[in-house]
Amino acid sequence: MKIKGTGLGLMVPKKMSIGNVTFYRRQGQLVARVSDSLEKRSNTLAQFKQRQRMRHTIALWKTLKYCETMFTERGNAYQDFASIANRLPIVYVERLHMTNASFLMPGIPISDGNLLALHQELTEVDGVPAFITGLKYGERNFREKLWLYTAEQTMEGPMPRVRFHKREVSRREMTVVDGQLALVGEEFADENKGWALVRIDRDRCSPQTIVTRCTLYEQYTTDEALQSAAKSYGGLTQTPFLKPQ
Repeated sequence: MKIKGTGLGLMVPKKMSIGNVTFYRRQGQLVARVSDSLEKRSNTLAQFKQRQRMRHTIALWKTLKYCETMFTERGNAYQDFASIANRLPIVYVERLHMTNASFLMPGIPISDGNLLALHQELTEVDGVPAFITGLKYGERNFREKLWLYTAEQTMEGPMPRVRFHKREVSRREMTVVDGQLALVGEEFADENKGWALVRIDRDRCSPQTIVTRCTLYEQYTTDEALQSAAKSYGGLTQTPFLKPQ
């Protein structure tokens, strides 16, 4: 709808922007307001860390959300995922790769639900790499499905990305190790991969996170990585009482 600005005799939209100036109507008067501040955005150490943490959480979710998952304990799946992923170590990424870079690390949430969580670990069985699932031999719910999620650290040009996929597994393809079921094979020695086995019973699931031997992310958690990433954003905002550690 168009309105007439008082005293100007101009027909203008109810709200419009020209350059960095926004025009709008307030109490019958046409008001102009600068819509973009020229002041440098504050980027304290605490703010930078939080932005980097949030950036990585979003980047992980961008790839995980296309792999069928279950997060059932909060308002929506992303909120549930983010509440857990925000506890992961902070990785510092330069601005050029800020949008999509993601890193494989232990603890990436794969599911969240109210079934009993399984303790899972990577080990060896008779010299062969193995993934201990935490399922007890002989304990079985015939309604229950088992989804094995695999995460893989890839390099897409200079950018690190994590890719996820899942498949259903059966107890018949597992080996018994000290009373627990395990998946055994050379693939579980791959240091660029990680795994999580999720129990699914209709609309319920177990809360599980990735176990992995991957250590690439560690070089992005150092003070050197922090300073390099911060520099690409124009540096940190200094405060009178707090300096970067």
